[in-house]
Amino acid sequence: MPKTKTFIFSNYHPPLLLLLLLSPFCGASNGGDVTKQELWCVAKNNAEDAELQTALDWACGAGGANCGPIQNGGPCYDVTSVQNTASYAFNDYFLKHGLTDVSCNFSNNAAVTSLNPSYGNCKFPSGLAVSNGSFTGSPSPPIGIGPSENVSGCSKASWGWWFWLLGITHLLLMV
Repeated sequence: MPKTKTFIFSNYHPPLLLLLLLSPFCGASNGGDVTKQELWCVAKNNAEDAELQTALDWACGAGGANCGPIQNGGPCYDVTSVQNTASYAFNDYFLKHGLTDVSCNFSNNAAVTSLNPSYGNCKFPSGLAVSNGSFTGSPSPPIGIGPSENVSGCSKASWGWWFWLLGITHLLLMV
């Protein structure tokens, strides 16, 4: 009489089962398909200094941006560059007002970037965005106060819903 396999677990493969059991805990609760990215609001390179100064004055005044770091003696004080100074104020306003394109406009003199504008001792805090194009989250801590990378040990590229499908299909084909 030929020998038949009873079910998946009669000749189970411990590494495959371990991966299937652990995969829900890796790859984030959002299914692993949403990518977070740090964002900053900075002055545009082609903006006129006079327009930047007007927008900077508004951001530090009525706009309520924290302009302490760009004041004389602050880590971001740069009397030679209105663009750097305005960028810091624009970014602070952007972080406080919802991380939207509207909060990073300043009469079309600013733009959102994923390139960190920090320089020297001047560290720009960042906001987070998701890959679907809408901004979410709150400002992340300034650089140096926490991990800026995934330290969970799980890779989003290797853990996803498709892994379950592949694993279950493999186990069923073994029957």
